[in-house]
Amino acid sequence: MSMLEGVGRPEGDDVAGRCGYQGAAGAFSHEACTDLRPWDEAVAYETFEHVLEALAVGDIGCALIPVENSTIGRVEPAATLVENSGLHIVSEVWRPIRLALMAPHGARLSDIKTAESHPIALRQCTGTLTGLNIEPVIVFDTAGAARAVAEANDKSRAAVAPARAAEVYDLSILRNDIQDEADNRTRFVLLSAKPA
Repeated sequence: MSMLEGVGRPEGDDVAGRCGYQGAAGAFSHEACTDLRPWDEAVAYETFEHVLEALAVGDIGCALIPVENSTIGRVEPAATLVENSGLHIVSEVWRPIRLALMAPHGARLSDIKTAESHPIALRQCTGTLTGLNIEPVIVFDTAGAARAVAEANDKSRAAVAPARAAEVYDLSILRNDIQDEADNRTRFVLLSAKPA
């Protein structure tokens, strides 16, 4: 069964004010979505596929998807999904991506054995994590990683996420700006089922 089956569909203008994004509250996509314009509601989905499906069936009016990063290039599989979706790009925004290493309160950098995050975020700080002898652990989302680390309250586990996620999930930032390139940016596209 699809994640969207049985979801009540807003009608009319209610849909136009809903923008979907991949990830949890505090993720880069969430920040980019809310920075782009004041939506009635920013709606989180676990995968890029779920976001695009929600847009295609009319549960949301727009979707914001990352497609390119200045450090790693194309954001796969998101870029391919956008290209094959039949949906329309109506706007785009480049956003600075600053990654922070965060852990439960009381943890020290020397305690950290693993860092959890979305694979794209982990690729953007490979050099830093290697230098700190921290093993990367892939999860579905940056902010989702922060939430999981907070819930586990294990001082050997950290998350790589936006600094805002530390506030949302009550974590301590052990190190800011851990991305390997200082000018790290991601291009997000705003999609609609209809052309602008």
